[in-house]
Amino acid sequence: MTVTAKDLRFNISMLFDVLSKGEDVLITYRGKAKAKLISYTEPSNEEKTDSIFGMWQDREEDVDTMVRNMR
Repeated sequence: MTVTAKDLRFNISMLFDVLSKGEDVLITYRGKAKAKLISYTEPSNEEKTDSIFGMWQDREEDVDTMVRNMR
């Protein structure tokens, strides 16, 4: 859906309705595209893993020894 900046100001509730249906909204100002609103989806629990967790699991030596050798 494409809306103008004026529509954004005066019809924000309509835009939230459109976004809740999963549609994206392109905002124009003086006929030129300026911004795009995309609907938000909650990330699943599987995607919330910390990238550092399990970093050393494939190493033979423990972390303390590795850090001591690096110093």
